[in-house]
Amino acid sequence: MKLECQQISFHELQERLNQALSKTSEKRVGLLTSITGGELATLILSPKDGTAELMLTAIENNKFPSFSTRHAQFHWFERALFDFFGIVPDGHPRFKHLLLHEQYAQDFFPLRKIDLPADFKNSLSRRYEYLEVKGEGVYELPVGPIHAGVIEPGHFRFSCFGETIVNLEIRLGWVHRGVEKRLTEVPWQKAHFVAEAAASDSALANAFAHAIAIESILGIEITERAQYLRTIALEIERLAVHIIDVGGIGTDIGLLGISSAMGRLRGKALGLADLLSGSRFLRGFIFPGGVRPVSDRKLSEIKAGIIALKKELTPVIQILSDNQMASERMKDIGKLSKSLAHEFGMVGIIGKACGIDCDTRQQFKHGKYPELAPQTVLESGGDILARTTVRIGEIWSSIETIAKLVDACPHGEEKVATPEKLPANATGLGIVEATRGELIHLIFTDEEGKISRYAIKDPSFDNWTAISIAIRDNLIADFPLCNKSMALSYSGNDL
Repeated sequence: MKLECQQISFHELQERLNQALSKTSEKRVGLLTSITGGELATLILSPKDGTAELMLTAIENNKFPSFSTRHAQFHWFERALFDFFGIVPDGHPRFKHLLLHEQYAQDFFPLRKIDLPADFKNSLSRRYEYLEVKGEGVYELPVGPIHAGVIEPGHFRFSCFGETIVNLEIRLGWVHRGVEKRLTEVPWQKAHFVAEAAASDSALANAFAHAIAIESILGIEITERAQYLRTIALEIERLAVHIIDVGGIGTDIGLLGISSAMGRLRGKALGLADLLSGSRFLRGFIFPGGVRPVSDRKLSEIKAGIIALKKELTPVIQILSDNQMASERMKDIGKLSKSLAHEFGMVGIIGKACGIDCDTRQQFKHGKYPELAPQTVLESGGDILARTTVRIGEIWSSIETIAKLVDACPHGEEKVATPEKLPANATGLGIVEATRGELIHLIFTDEEGKISRYAIKDPSFDNWTAISIAIRDNLIADFPLCNKSMALSYSGNDL
């Protein structure tokens, strides 16, 4: 999606935000970031008509009045602005570092267009203070960042009264790798390899969003066959992740047969990915201008494979769905209200389980969407059961969508030629419905046509707050299951 940047005053920005983000509005925050550190870049999405509005606003003295006091969707964006650009959101209700930890120097702002201090590491000059819940009988239970499993690192600080969780503070950033900065340093023709690494289980979705953003800057249209193949790949990735996440629910409930079966069936979904792209994680398949070649014979094998996979999945999911003990374990646990989900801008499975239609396949152009988008799977319970039900529903819709896309995929070329250089002073936007929800890539070029700022918003960045809200007044023993039902990405959040 090609964007025109609107230069507006801070007062006008405030007025537009108050109007766009009212309680009755369907618009939501896409991104709040900066390009050089001297301005705010605010992206507001309008799902109803599939459009986006990008506003640039100059700021003075590296600070601005916080939006979070009125619009909760901005609360993590503003903390990230301070970490990476040194921009202070005056009046932020919970202002502290978000992703950069104590070892970084206080004046280290890696994305600001200034010379960085030579000794920016190992300073131990930063402080991080957890919210302290006081009261007789209240105690703290720290968990992580290293966990007894294969999950990524994250710290969970529980404040508890007995076995009941009073507050949960989540601290992330242990897998921050500087992905956005690196994307401004590599040649743009190779940047899709870096974009794929933003989150390993969303490699295809990140490559997809990257390609859309670059293609919009270049002003090129890819072939119809490439659009179909990209969409097939996106649904295979979604299918594989949903299968293993439903298996994880089985693990945490104690249904190890479900867990084992879903792990095996995820392998079959990854086999379809390998058949399509040559990579079980679909790496290197999508790039600006098209996709890697795929023969009609392989598409026929994928169609046969998806039919066979559905046949094997059906009894396993039926066992889980029919298990009364499992349903009772999930019902009314980790509940999130629709009003809070809307207020904080939750997306993906979490938003859909609260009854919010936030599926960007229905809203923004990417691949063969919204033209051939499946119907959004919605639930209203907002609890673990609702999230699991939505995830299972998306397994079936992905299988059906893949089969339809394979049948309708036209013949033709898979890629088009791309220019050597990007246009100067251009902006490109890619929005994709990744497995976890709305994924955004926003690219700015400078006067020489080089990428000056590359911003990524993983859906997990919107959603980590949901766990802190949903787990309040639940038992400590409920947390692993609640966490698994959301299945958020650490690396996608940390970048």
